[in-house]
Amino acid sequence: MLTLVRRLASLRQEDVAQMTGLSQSALSMLEAGRRLTHIDKIISLLEGLTVPFELVQLPLARSPEAVHPPDGGGWITPVAAAGSPSYEWESPLTVAKRLNATTSSNTDPETVLVLERAVEDIVARYEARGPHRMASEATDLRGYVQQLLEGQQPPRQRKALFHLAAQTSGLLGYMAVNAGRASLADAYCAEAQKLAENIGDQDLLMWISGTRSLNAYYTGHFDKAVEWADAGINMAPGHPQAIRLLVNGRARALGKIGDRAGTERAIATAQELTTRHQLPGGITPCISFAPYSPARTLANAATAHLALGDTQQVLEYADQIDDFVEQSDSEWSRALVRLDVATALLNGRSPEVEHAMQLGLQVLSIGGGPPIRSVVQRAGELHALASRWRTQLEVQEFAEALQTWRAGPETRLLVEVCDDGRPM
Repeated sequence: MLTLVRRLASLRQEDVAQMTGLSQSALSMLEAGRRLTHIDKIISLLEGLTVPFELVQLPLARSPEAVHPPDGGGWITPVAAAGSPSYEWESPLTVAKRLNATTSSNTDPETVLVLERAVEDIVARYEARGPHRMASEATDLRGYVQQLLEGQQPPRQRKALFHLAAQTSGLLGYMAVNAGRASLADAYCAEAQKLAENIGDQDLLMWISGTRSLNAYYTGHFDKAVEWADAGINMAPGHPQAIRLLVNGRARALGKIGDRAGTERAIATAQELTTRHQLPGGITPCISFAPYSPARTLANAATAHLALGDTQQVLEYADQIDDFVEQSDSEWSRALVRLDVATALLNGRSPEVEHAMQLGLQVLSIGGGPPIRSVVQRAGELHALASRWRTQLEVQEFAEALQTWRAGPETRLLVEVCDDGRPM
């Protein structure tokens, strides 16, 4: 039995000897099957192993009977018999073990660095692989971080793990938006928000609000999209994360509602913030935790003006960012800008049907990257708008190409998931 106790408590025989006052030779004999017969040694063993007094019939020094002996006698502990207070001091070993248990960790700093790089790697590869292929990798990462969180770490490493968990849940939420899984996206974002709140991570909380706004936008809840965007902006109106919230969240949703003044104010505020901060160049990855680059801000401003029917403004913004878009690795950005321009060309006073259909066919021929909800939706909107010219050959070619593209395995799945009664 003593051997089992040592194994369960991860104690060496020397540790037990120091704790109980018994010699190692006496302990070896006990483990070999010999019994203790001397009552003082029995008490020393039980007390040294801190056996709860209620489990034994002997009055240990920690038991009420030992501190307050019953009338008519009873056991007097060695400490009390010596005339000292009836208190059993901890041994240095006990203190050392408690300190080790308190400061021990199942996560070293190097592991945290590796996990941070794993998050960066998911962001970097996301647009090339898409949500259907990257979700499982992000889920595995989230599961491993959760496994670590269920262990013990010092405060600094625990905060880092909370940050990683919030980021990974946020990434999964964004992927779910792109995959048309609105309810799942909301669940992931709610989880990410709670984790970020626990560590007071304002930057990440604003990013999560932007993703929740995006989810509401693509499900047609434009008022809710504005609410989520405003919730993020109100945390820190001058923060660089507010640029995304203003132009991707507030401006685009207000454009859909037809609030021209609100849309223009949101875009102007985003552009003013852009001049005040040092921001990334080019076209930043859509899923990046970094603030919006100026080019991505203009691309979103173009989409907002498209909803208002401002054809010329859409074309001007598209022209300003054309070089950035064409040089970017982002197939999604190219596809979305081309689809916006094509839609604007059909909405103009003199519709350019042939040019618009050429842009639409370019998107479908290159695939626009792995299928995501926004590309599928805007391609469908372009087709619906072009139906006025359905007798023209280029419109018929686009319609046939769109039908073939939507029949692809991943695109078909996305169309089915998003087909909830709202226009794609």
